[in-house]
Amino acid sequence: MDTLVKTPQQIFMQPQRLLVPLFQRPYVWNQESQWMPLWQDLERIANRLLASSDQQQPHFLGAVVFQQIQNPPGNLQQRTVIDGQQRLTTLQILLDSLHAEINLVGESDASKRLELLIRNPKEYCDHHEDQFKVWPTNKDRQAFNEVMAMDMPATYQSLKNKGSKLVLAHQFFSEQFKRWLNEGGADEIPARVKAIERTTRELLQIVVIDLNASENAQEIFETLNARGSQLTAADLIKNFVFQRLLEQGADIESSYSNHWKQFETGFWEQEISVGRVKAPRSSIFLNHWLICQTTEEIVSREVFSRFKSFADYDIAPMTMPELLARIHGASIKYKDFIDRGDVLEGAIDRIGLFLYRTKAMEMEVVKPVLLAIFDRDQDQIDLNDINASLEIIESWLIRRMLVRGTTKAYNKIMTEMIKVIQKTPTGQLSSALRAFLSNQTSDSSYWPDDKEVKSELSNLMIYRKIGRGRLRMVLEAIEDYRRGWIGDQVSMSGVRVRRGTYAIEHLMPQSWERHWPLTDGYTEQNRNDRIHKLGNLTLLSSKLNSSVSNGSWGGEEGKRPSLLKRDVLFLNRSVTDDAGLVWDEGKIDARTEGLIDDILAIWPVPPGHQSSARTKKEVSTIRVTIQDLIAADLLHPGQVLYPSDSKSIDETAVILQDGSIGIGDNISDTPSGAGKFLRKRAINGWGFWLLNPLTKQSLRDVRTQYLDQLMVDGDDIESDDEDGV
Repeated sequence: MDTLVKTPQQIFMQPQRLLVPLFQRPYVWNQESQWMPLWQDLERIANRLLASSDQQQPHFLGAVVFQQIQNPPGNLQQRTVIDGQQRLTTLQILLDSLHAEINLVGESDASKRLELLIRNPKEYCDHHEDQFKVWPTNKDRQAFNEVMAMDMPATYQSLKNKGSKLVLAHQFFSEQFKRWLNEGGADEIPARVKAIERTTRELLQIVVIDLNASENAQEIFETLNARGSQLTAADLIKNFVFQRLLEQGADIESSYSNHWKQFETGFWEQEISVGRVKAPRSSIFLNHWLICQTTEEIVSREVFSRFKSFADYDIAPMTMPELLARIHGASIKYKDFIDRGDVLEGAIDRIGLFLYRTKAMEMEVVKPVLLAIFDRDQDQIDLNDINASLEIIESWLIRRMLVRGTTKAYNKIMTEMIKVIQKTPTGQLSSALRAFLSNQTSDSSYWPDDKEVKSELSNLMIYRKIGRGRLRMVLEAIEDYRRGWIGDQVSMSGVRVRRGTYAIEHLMPQSWERHWPLTDGYTEQNRNDRIHKLGNLTLLSSKLNSSVSNGSWGGEEGKRPSLLKRDVLFLNRSVTDDAGLVWDEGKIDARTEGLIDDILAIWPVPPGHQSSARTKKEVSTIRVTIQDLIAADLLHPGQVLYPSDSKSIDETAVILQDGSIGIGDNISDTPSGAGKFLRKRAINGWGFWLLNPLTKQSLRDVRTQYLDQLMVDGDDIESDDEDGV
C-alpha cells in the first residue's frame, strides 16, 4: 500500500482508467452541499493568486482509495475506485467545464494542459469510453458520457440527461468559471486563466491510498469511514500554543488557568452553525479573531495553518504569552457580544440589538467586524459613533436580505470593512463606513435604495422567500418602531416587544376557502398571490395563534374579535381599528405599503442614496430528490414507505439504493411517480408517502428538514409538486 499526497495534475496526468464499481452508489453531490463550497474554495485561492505571486497554501480535498488491477502488458492502466468516487467524478466534471470555458476565451496553451487531465490520448483507447480518466457506475455512465463529450458552447437543455446531477454539476461549474474569468474585463482574462488553471491543477491536494491487487480493500474502506473524534481548530491551536510556551520556558499552569481554561467550558464548547458547517464556538471565535487580525478571508479548514503562520511570522516581536493574553482579552469581548444579543426580554442596548438581529439573520460573518470595532483601548472608544456605525451596517445587511441580494462575497466585504475600521480615527467611524457602503457597486455588495426595497417588497411572497426567524425579526422591529423606539429615542411605553418568541400568523389564512369567500373583482389567483405578502402577516402569541389560525375574520369567535379582546401588539391595532369588518385583498395591499414605509424608516440609507446596481437577480432553484435525502442521512435505502390513505396494509413501497422507489417489480424515479403507479391517478408523492403510519411523518416532512439545514440565502425552493402532479 502506497499513501501519497497528490494534486489533480499528479492524479490524472498519466493515461489511465479509474473504474467505479457497479456496487457503489450513484453520483449524489449537489450544489448546496458540495459544488458551491468547492467553487468558493477555488475562487478564494485563485483570487489570492491574482493578488500575490507569493507561495500559496494548498487546499485539502480529502482522501481517495484505489486498488490496482492486473492488466496485460501494454494495455491502458486501470484501478478500481474503492472510496472517493464522488470527489473524483466532480473533479473531472469541474476540469472539463474549465477546459471548455478556457477554450472559449482563446487561451489554447492552458486548454491543452487541462485536456491532458480529462482525456486519455487516442493511442491508448481501444473503445470509446477508454478516453475518460474516470468511468462512473452504470447508472451515471450515459449522462457522464453525454456531458463530457458535448460541444461547447454548451446547450444543456438539449441533452437527453439534462436533469442528471452530473449535467447540472457541469452547468454549475461552467457558469461560475465563465463569470469569474470575465468579471475583470478582457484585459484581465489571461491572468485569470493562469490563476484558475494553476489553482485547479496544482493547489488542490488529495491523499491517495493506492492498494495492490492482493490487499484487503474492504478493511481499508471500513477503517477510513469509521467514525472517530476529530480534533477541532481550537484543539490544534491549543496544542501548538502550549508546546511553544513549554519551549519558551513559560509558566504553563498559569497560562492555562488565566488564559485558556475558559475555552473548555460549556459556553465555548457549544456547537454553533456557520452556514452549513458546525463547530465549537471556541473554534469559530478563533477563526473570527484571526480574520480581524489579518484582514484576510479564512475559512474553517484554514484556521490552524493560518494561525501557525501568524504566530511564527506576523506578530514579532510579541511573545507567545503576550499573544495568548491578547486572544483571551478578545474572547471576553466576544462573549459579551453574544450575551448581549441573547437578551430576549426587556431593555437591550444598541450593540445587543445589533447582535440579536444579525443572529436572526444567521450572519456570523459580521463578528470579526465587531471585534475590529472594539479592538481599541477603552479611552479611544466613542460609543455614540459605534452605535451609529452598527445602524449603518444593519441597514446594509437587512436591505440586502429583503431584496434577496447574494451573500456569497460577504467574507470578502467584511475584511474590506475591517481595513476601513482599522485606519479610521476615533469618532469618524460611522462616516467612513457610510461612505464605504454607499460606494459599493457590485451585485454582491451594493446598498439597496428605497425605490428598490419598495419595489421588491410590494409584490414579494415574503413568507415563502425569507426565513421565519428573519421575518419575525423584521416584524418585531416594526412593532418596536410603532411603540416609539425610533433611532436612539426611548419609547414612551418603555417596553420593547419580547424577542424571538412570537409566532408569525397569516391574517387571511393559507386555507381560506372555507370561511373567506372571494371578494368581488378578484380571482382565486389574485388572493393566493397576496396570502404570503408582508401586509397579510403579523405576530401573535403561540396560544392566540393556535386558537384563531384558520377562523373567519368576523363573527363571535373570529380573528378580529379575538385580537380586540386579547392582543396587545401595535402591529395588530391598525388591523383591528382600520380594517373594520372586512379583511380583503385591498386591505392587504394597503397594509403592505404601510409596513414597507416603516422598514425604510427603521433602516434608512443616506439622503439621496441610489442603488449603484440593480440587476436581475440570479436566483437558483433548489430541487430536492430522494437521492439528496439519502446523501444527507435523512433517509436510507431499504426504508419502507406507506401510503397516507392506505386501503390495504400490504400496499408499501421501498426506497432503492439510487433514490428511486420500488413497488413490486415497478421502479419509479419520483415519489409522485410511485404514488401515481399505485393509485392510477396524479398524486403529490411527497405528502402521500409516510415513513411511519403511526406518527404520520411524511416524505414532505423530511424534505422540509433537509431544506432547513441548507440555510441558503436568496434561493427559490422548487414546489414539492414538480414531479408529476
